Amino acid sequence: MRKKFILEESELPKRWYNIKADLAKSPDPLLNPSTKEPLKPVEMEGLFAKELVNQEFSNERWIDIPEEVLEMYKIYRPTPLVRAYGLERALDTPARIYFKNESVSPVGSHKLNTAIPQAYYNKVEGIKRLTTETGAGQWGSAMSIACRHFGLELDVFMVRQSYDAKPYRRVLMNSYGASVHASPSEKTEFGRSLLNSKPEERGSLGIAISEAVEAAVSHDSARYTLGSVLDHVLIHQSIIGLEAEMQMEMAGVMPDKVIACFGGGSNFAGIAFPFIRHNIKAIAAEPAACPKLTRGEFRYDYGDTAGLTPLIPMFTLGHDFSPEQIHAAGLRYHGGGRLPSHMKREGLIDSAAVDQDEAFAAGLIFARSEGILPAPESTHAIAVVLREALKAKEAGKSEVLLFNLSGHGLLDLAAYEDFLPKI
Repeated sequence: MRKKFILEESELPKRWYNIKADLAKSPDPLLNPSTKEPLKPVEMEGLFAKELVNQEFSNERWIDIPEEVLEMYKIYRPTPLVRAYGLERALDTPARIYFKNESVSPVGSHKLNTAIPQAYYNKVEGIKRLTTETGAGQWGSAMSIACRHFGLELDVFMVRQSYDAKPYRRVLMNSYGASVHASPSEKTEFGRSLLNSKPEERGSLGIAISEAVEAAVSHDSARYTLGSVLDHVLIHQSIIGLEAEMQMEMAGVMPDKVIACFGGGSNFAGIAFPFIRHNIKAIAAEPAACPKLTRGEFRYDYGDTAGLTPLIPMFTLGHDFSPEQIHAAGLRYHGGGRLPSHMKREGLIDSAAVDQDEAFAAGLIFARSEGILPAPESTHAIAVVLREALKAKEAGKSEVLLFNLSGHGLLDLAAYEDFLPKI
């Protein structure tokens, strides 16, 4: 029985996939927050590198990956596709379960797939400093590596709850040369105002984004980078699904359902969008504490707490929503990206909410059957895989389930320590 399906380095995809080219109906545009008119590309160029803005507005199906990006991808890509025989036996299910293992990257998650091109395009444009936010620390770690490789300085605003709870993520970012600030911080006007009014504020991704945006626009030589939500980020992540598509062909099957955790949409889009064009069902697994797709409202909203970003058509809980202090910090975001929100509204994707205890229980089942401790974010996808596998068992169906293991949990052991006494 073949366990792993591994592509040759020469088979690494040379182009990213843009699902906008295959949508029957175009998503609503981003809006200028001041005029409420459709945003023009030039209006984003003070915040993002020009080529990233071009990709944000592109409707081309395929976008060439620069050679310099491909070379850095080769450090860890292509990543393995794995048949989860151990998990199948543990569940006693006829379902065939596969996972794309993005935990093998240098930072232990999928985030490097977009950090590398974002740093590269800023370097080409002559930018010297980047700013960004991070929840669990995985995105900040990815940008730290990418910025070090391309000779850029980096300021990371890390959600204060995670800054305190995940100190080794901070150490990792510092090791690559990044400056890391607990958010809300004293570094920005918005951060100072929050701390003055609410000194005990533990932060959120929305707050950290506001600080990173403010820090970027305050310096001519700085630009902002984002780890999820926007179209260009999701385009870069398509390399996950493009590889998985070839690997599923190697396995001789195609998935009936593709499943991934959902915060802003980057890893979900990465694994799912290349399969959705083949009319394969995709399920976004989100935390019950932050259920924007399952319980949110579709409308225009800001991507950050302070209202500094463009207005995004999204499923949202409100940009001032204060999520619970769950361990899956990377999923503690109030809204979904424009593309997955549009596709949810059009009935092209499904969603499921998972509470924290169910997620961690699923993560332990996976760890004890497959040997990999998943990131708290990834456990939400695994929980939905378990639901679907048990449904297949009840129905006597041999469904093929594919999920994205977006990262490992080796720097999230405190979260597992909190959960273990409950079992």
